[in-house]
Amino acid sequence: MKTGVLLVNLGTPDSPKTKDVRKYLKEFLMDSRVLDIPWLPRFLLVNGIIAPFRAPKSAKIYQQVWMSDGSPLKVYGKKLTQKVQENLGEKFIVRLAMRYQSPSLEMVLSELLAADVKQLIVVPLFPQYASATNGSVIEEVMRLVSKEQTIPDLKITGPFFQESFFLKPTAERITDLWKSGEYDQVLFTYHGLPERQIRKGDRHTSCFSGSCCSEFGPKNQLCYRAQCFATSRLLANLVGLKENEFTTSFQSRLGNDPWIKPYTDEIIKVWPSKGIKRVLALSPSFVADCLETTEEIGSEYKEVFENAGGNHWTLIPCLNDDVNWSSGISDWIRSMAI
Repeated sequence: MKTGVLLVNLGTPDSPKTKDVRKYLKEFLMDSRVLDIPWLPRFLLVNGIIAPFRAPKSAKIYQQVWMSDGSPLKVYGKKLTQKVQENLGEKFIVRLAMRYQSPSLEMVLSELLAADVKQLIVVPLFPQYASATNGSVIEEVMRLVSKEQTIPDLKITGPFFQESFFLKPTAERITDLWKSGEYDQVLFTYHGLPERQIRKGDRHTSCFSGSCCSEFGPKNQLCYRAQCFATSRLLANLVGLKENEFTTSFQSRLGNDPWIKPYTDEIIKVWPSKGIKRVLALSPSFVADCLETTEEIGSEYKEVFENAGGNHWTLIPCLNDDVNWSSGISDWIRSMAI
């Protein structure tokens, strides 16, 4: 009997057309772990305001990053899946699923169960834990398998921001460029979250109290913000960066509610006036390039920085289907198989 491996990423529209982007936004934002407000106001907000007005704008941006084979997130996801399958061999069945849109979790999970796998290993492809990503995948997987009369041995992997198979290939990409001496600062920019979501998961009421994320331990081990700061410190240590040579910040905020800080766009606006004019940027909260990396960081933030007086902005691509990354995560998965 074989072991089923389900690699799960967030999701992507089926095409860059407005109707498909609208469909994706509705499914994504109607998830109560993503937009954590009561159902009725969430429904009215998503279907009456966000999806109708944001979809056309987002569709234009998707068109700019769309690859010949489809969305970057899905294209690189398929390539990673293929490499993991090759690495693990015939005793494993490796499939890719998206939390939202296609290939759907429900469809791919059904295929793996129909193959009579002895074990199912679910791998959320998010380095740091967040309720809106890992938590949502876990909840949906459990909802789906709860309908089954027979359930194979089930294992859902946790965040892997501390694992060497993620850190080393990422650090190598930074080191190769940093050693050139052409940069003043390394920017680790992570996808943001509303502060209220962090507080909801805080069992010790210690979030946002002083330098709560300057250390990582039992009390904040499942805090997304703390895991992001820990990721930056681990990568900086591997690269050999001094404390004043790297910065951690957060992007992609929406609405008027406070999101976790510091905000990336506000930081980079003032850097040139402080002598930081050459920046090496990357987002270790993503393992595959997508709208938020290619367009937001690589294009929008580059323009903001240069308009403020910056001279040079370089975006380091995500790990995508990097050989060392795909090999390392394959070994990690193999170590969990029974």
